[in-house]
Amino acid sequence: MDIFLIIGVIVGLGAVSTGLLLKGVGVAILINGEAVIVILIGTAAVVMNSFTKSEFLNVPKLFGAAFKEKAKEDPVEIIKQMLEMAYETRKNGLLSLESKLQDMSNEFMKQGLEMVVDGTEPEYIRQVLSDEIEAMEERHRGNASVFTTAGGASPTLGVLGAVIGLIGALGNLNDTEKLGESIAAAFVATIYGIFFGYVIWHPLASRLKRKSHEEVSNKQLILEGVLAIQEGKNPKAIEKKLLSMLSSKDRKKFEATSNFS
Repeated sequence: MDIFLIIGVIVGLGAVSTGLLLKGVGVAILINGEAVIVILIGTAAVVMNSFTKSEFLNVPKLFGAAFKEKAKEDPVEIIKQMLEMAYETRKNGLLSLESKLQDMSNEFMKQGLEMVVDGTEPEYIRQVLSDEIEAMEERHRGNASVFTTAGGASPTLGVLGAVIGLIGALGNLNDTEKLGESIAAAFVATIYGIFFGYVIWHPLASRLKRKSHEEVSNKQLILEGVLAIQEGKNPKAIEKKLLSMLSSKDRKKFEATSNFS
């Protein structure tokens, strides 16, 4: 579980609650079943109407992907592994990689190096690996768009909920003492809509996009490393090429931990 994400949601709730308290409004006013139904069920309906059945049923997995703190691959470690392969081929030839592929955990790297060992043309290797990256990127983009769609609909549904609440309040003008309270309660749906849209759904979409970007960047590192190894480039040249694709922070980390000379 990603605790940082949970903290962010709690901070958002705290901000709304504090704002209400400073205005002299009790937090209990947020307990509004009608508003919850309009926002959550309405948002679910929007997603159902916007995506296919399989995409809709995949939403629980998307929550898992967003909230789960998956151990991501370190690009620095990827470069070290690529350089290890480069030095191995420099010393013993491309076929020497075959024994190292058996225990390789990174399937994408393994696939690329297997094609190198098999003598596959460089252009074909680039095409296959690039197509896989693009397919993954498109899949991730579709997943994030589910939350983006929910985030766009939620505030509007909040307005709809407020209108429904006002209709109920103004439809019963006999009890004027409760009219103000009823009107205030009607706008709770707007709070829910904006909160879920901009504190939950849009941030979840942004989080999935960020995770996708990191995965794509790592795969691009591997792609360039595999092709450089096949081309027989000097390991030092490969190192410079791959380091140019890292952030300055990761470059410093590589320099501090690298055993390659």
